[in-house]
Amino acid sequence: MATRVIIVRHGQSNFNAQKRIQGRSNLSQLTEKGRADAQSVGQTLSQIPFDAIYSSPLQRAKSTAELIQAQLSQPIPLTPTDSLLEVDLPTWENLQKDEVIANFAEDYRTWKTHPQDLKMIRTENGTQREFFPILALYEQARQFWRQIIPQHSGKTILIVAHNGINRALIMTAIGMPPAQYHSIQQSNCCINVLNFAENLGDPVQLESLNQTSHLGVPLPSLRSEKTPIRLLLIRHGETDWNRESRFQGIRNIPLNDFGRAQAQKAADFLAPIPLQFAVSSPMARPKETAEIILKPHLGIALELKPNLAEIGHGLWEGLLESEIEASFPGLLQQWKDSPETVQMPEGENLQQVWERAIAAWQEIVRDHSQAEVLQTGIVVAHDAINKVILCSLLGLEPANFWNIKQGNGGVSVIDYPDGVEGLPVLQAINITTHLSGSVIDTTAAGAL
Repeated sequence: MATRVIIVRHGQSNFNAQKRIQGRSNLSQLTEKGRADAQSVGQTLSQIPFDAIYSSPLQRAKSTAELIQAQLSQPIPLTPTDSLLEVDLPTWENLQKDEVIANFAEDYRTWKTHPQDLKMIRTENGTQREFFPILALYEQARQFWRQIIPQHSGKTILIVAHNGINRALIMTAIGMPPAQYHSIQQSNCCINVLNFAENLGDPVQLESLNQTSHLGVPLPSLRSEKTPIRLLLIRHGETDWNRESRFQGIRNIPLNDFGRAQAQKAADFLAPIPLQFAVSSPMARPKETAEIILKPHLGIALELKPNLAEIGHGLWEGLLESEIEASFPGLLQQWKDSPETVQMPEGENLQQVWERAIAAWQEIVRDHSQAEVLQTGIVVAHDAINKVILCSLLGLEPANFWNIKQGNGGVSVIDYPDGVEGLPVLQAINITTHLSGSVIDTTAAGAL
């Protein structure tokens, strides 16, 4: 039985507002906005039956956890732990970001481009030691998971901590390399959801990343005003075959009425967002989803890309899992355990899907990043297509396919703050709050 983990970053601190590096400094305190946002998180999570709450002992995180705890419907113990301390940056601690850039230019470049290679000196028992902050943080996160997850099998726990350690927790859980440290965003008081399998070491599913709609912020803010392109990656609405858990693949199954309602909710959610372009798989279910979303955005033509079509399941298409197992004994379990090793009977393998989906994505980025002002566009596709795109952007491999969840009508946000040649930033993954009002993805599990 899965263990659900909800991870929250602390509310805005005065150091955040002043653009100071906090690290493990305990001088910063929550601002009035930070306290109000923490209470909003508590109200949002109030009906979830938590088994335990863990927080960093630093006051900005601990105070956030206490404000959330006070809003919960059941009394839940709060356990501060040093395992959730923020990344240790002793040389930069308490300095403004501009001071760090000016006085530690080479180290700051390393931090931004190769964070795993940044070295610093810290004093332990009167002795100065060189260490790598990000690598140390990763080991801290791994130790936390090894200690905590076995204690809460089948339960739900809440973690309230910091930008850096939250990233490390998420990244070590799903297998992201330290070099991708800056590839995911953590906004103040955001909500993330991870699902751990029964056995520690089995794939961990990232259900959602950096939800902010509970704060009145539908999509996370841009990290840089110079960002040339923002892509909203959307999975199509539900079909009858999704509802029946019947494998669709390249069968042209249309949306059902509930799927059209999901598409309309996505349209309402994105209506205030100015769009400059739109791209879709040519298949009926994503195409109709995109057309519904585009109704409030007059004058935008929908571009269709064949390489965004769903994975070809071959002879599995139209079948339920029980029927697949009867006809192809053991292959379905292999698909669940090692998806990168499976050749679909008379269909595709994951590497083929990976190559064509990433090629399509790169074409979209290249074609729409030449303007002098920000270009925001939707890309509407399928479960498998979206998963491989997100895995690639996160530095993952086809073997990590099941680490990412995509709900019907879910929205992911990808920015290129350093231009198309720089690393993309996953601002949010699988936002589904517009569909049900819950931070938990309640869309149909469905087959692909």
